[in-house]
Amino acid sequence: MDQVTVRVDAAGRMVIPRDLRDALGIPEGGELRLSLQDGELRATTRLAALRRIQAELRALPRAAGLASEALIAGRRAEAARGLHEDQAPAPVPPRG
Repeated sequence: MDQVTVRVDAAGRMVIPRDLRDALGIPEGGELRLSLQDGELRATTRLAALRRIQAELRALPRAAGLASEALIAGRRAEAARGLHEDQAPAPVPPRG
């Protein structure tokens, strides 16, 4: 089914045909997200929105390692130098 014409009643309601609801997995009482894009009304299920976001995230470049691993490595390096969380590094004395 490519296109369907529906009527909007005085209260702004329209009926989505059953075959479209079934194809999209919209249960009775289900919710849709509505948006305007280029002058068109777009209706998206939460599942479709979630899948689109997941696909966008998968397409992002991955950093080497986790940020938490870098933080832990930095803390361990500070501990190895004898620094504590609340201490700043000792100032370097001027040469001369």
